[in-house]
Amino acid sequence: MVYSFSDILIPYSEKNSDNLYEPVAVGKYGIRKRSDIYKKELSDDYTKNKVIHKDTLTIGMGSKQIDFGVLKDNEDYSVSPAYKTFKINTSIIMSSYLDLYLMVFNHYLTQKYMIASARQGKKVDVENFLKEKINVPNFEIQTQTVKNINSVRDIIDLNQKYEQILDEYIVSYFYELFGDPVFNQKRWTTLPLEEACAAIVDCPHSTPKYTDENTGFMCIRTSIVKKNNLLWDDIEYIQEDEYYTRIKRKKPEKGDVVYTREGGILGIAAIIDRDCNVALGQRSMLLSPDYAKCNSEFLSVAMNFDSFLTKALKDKGGSASPHINVGDIRNFCMIIPPIELQNTFSIFYREVMELKNNIRKRNTLYEEFIEKNMSENINK
Repeated sequence: MVYSFSDILIPYSEKNSDNLYEPVAVGKYGIRKRSDIYKKELSDDYTKNKVIHKDTLTIGMGSKQIDFGVLKDNEDYSVSPAYKTFKINTSIIMSSYLDLYLMVFNHYLTQKYMIASARQGKKVDVENFLKEKINVPNFEIQTQTVKNINSVRDIIDLNQKYEQILDEYIVSYFYELFGDPVFNQKRWTTLPLEEACAAIVDCPHSTPKYTDENTGFMCIRTSIVKKNNLLWDDIEYIQEDEYYTRIKRKKPEKGDVVYTREGGILGIAAIIDRDCNVALGQRSMLLSPDYAKCNSEFLSVAMNFDSFLTKALKDKGGSASPHINVGDIRNFCMIIPPIELQNTFSIFYREVMELKNNIRKRNTLYEEFIEKNMSENINK
């Protein structure tokens, strides 16, 4: 049966006045606790947040897409007051089915209901979104669809856990070969990073001017910097003149290491693993290894150790917005084992990353199956 979103979504707004409910973020990956994303909370006061409960939908504008968050668990959280919150009419549609629908058709809905303007930035056209028609099957079909797709998602989740195990395997092998990069139990030679690198440069201190057009010139936000790798699928683009402005200090090259240095997401190193035109965004720095002394894989994994971040933040105090200066990293002393041993680790690292890439390719096929299955049910 065909309904509009206004039939199945009931607007409501409930303030977190007593600051009782844990804050969550809503994004590409749904609803996630902020404590699981950020190393340090940016505030203790969330009284202006809105409260969300089981069977509610939260809508906001992400950097590239509309962010939908369906709360299916019997929990209460709080979200930014910028989000729109709705109760789901579960007499018409199951929350889990709506969640799948919004996930599969996010690109279509974003293209249709994202408003982008130079003056106001990006926002969601909620008024017209609520007029969008949706074909909702009966509960039997909804239940079977959710069951089938969740079986596939279980495989995807299992593969992602396997990826995490491989990440742990990399760290374990690093520790076996080298020990901790800061504590130096194996008494390796130590050097300041400025002596182990050919260059260490800061990002431009300006906000990139992003574009929705694929210009071939990319820019790295800190949100796509994950331990040892970049989320290239989420990369954003800038115009050519903006790109050349942002690489004046140094052009990022394959093998360079990006390091986040400020805010809630800091202390994460990732390797630029391809030849491309890419520039740094904000709140990051770039390290180019001196390959006679250290390689990219060794440097990135070492910088992701907890001991590295702890030492880098030493004497920084309890700032609400912790940061690491480029000078701190240049002067940072850590182990520099023989390059031959580092190269042994590098070979192992690349073999493991190839396994991870194969897992991601399989997951992409599973996700395509989910989209096809969902589309077929909607069109019945």
